[in-house]
Parts: sequence; structure tokens; C-alpha cells
Amino acid sequence: MDWTELELFNGIDLNDSFVLGWQTEDQRLSFDLELSIWPASEYYTSPKDGEYTCYRRAVLVFDQIERYRGLLSMDEAPRSTDASGEIDYGNIDRLVVRGNQYIVEGDFGRVEVQGGGLRLEFNT
Repeated sequence: MDWTELELFNGIDLNDSFVLGWQTEDQRLSFDLELSIWPASEYYTSPKDGEYTCYRRAVLVFDQIERYRGLLSMDEAPRSTDASGEIDYGNIDRLVVRGNQYIVEGDFGRVEVQGGGLRLEFNT
């Protein structure tokens, strides 16, 4: 199942969102994101001046996972720096759910996550 079919991402465009970093801890893998949010989402607010949609900081959390593979360190992954000096690791190009496996792909690489759940935590 593609991420666009998941209720969790209603009104959210992962392809227009930015990966700011990631962490692993015990049975948890999380991606720090600058999410592109559209009016269909309950998390939407009016865009800031100069933005064409709402962007909000959030964390994409894979929790209670059994294992993951393919995750590069942030030092190894390609990154870019925007005009304000903030570093990002590109977009999430693909997020697929296959049974109890998640596949996440982007400029940062391809990560396979086995087991667990998926949720978003908003920071702002």
C-alpha cells in the first residue's frame, strides 16, 4: 500500500516535504521532517509569507520495530543546504507498506523497516 492511501497522510504531501535528519533508539526509528501540509489535513494552518502551502515540523516515527536495514548515517547521506543555512536530506520519494514491512526511499537512501507501527508527532 502506498503512503497516499493511508489516512495518516490525508492532506500531507511527503514528496514536497523535507527530511531534516533521523535517529534510532532501541525499537524506534524516527525521521525529522518539514512537512508540506494542505487544507485537507487537520494539521493545516495558513501558509507563512512567501510559502505556497503550510509547512510544519514533525517526526515520522516507526515504533516497536523488530529491525531495520539500509539506513545510512547522516554523514554518509547526500545533503543540501538551503539559503537560510539549514541542512536537509531531500524528500521522501516513496513510502510503501507491505504487510508488516515499511519501505522508505529518498535522496537519503532506501530503508526497510520490519514490524512495528507508524505515526506522526507534530512539533509546532
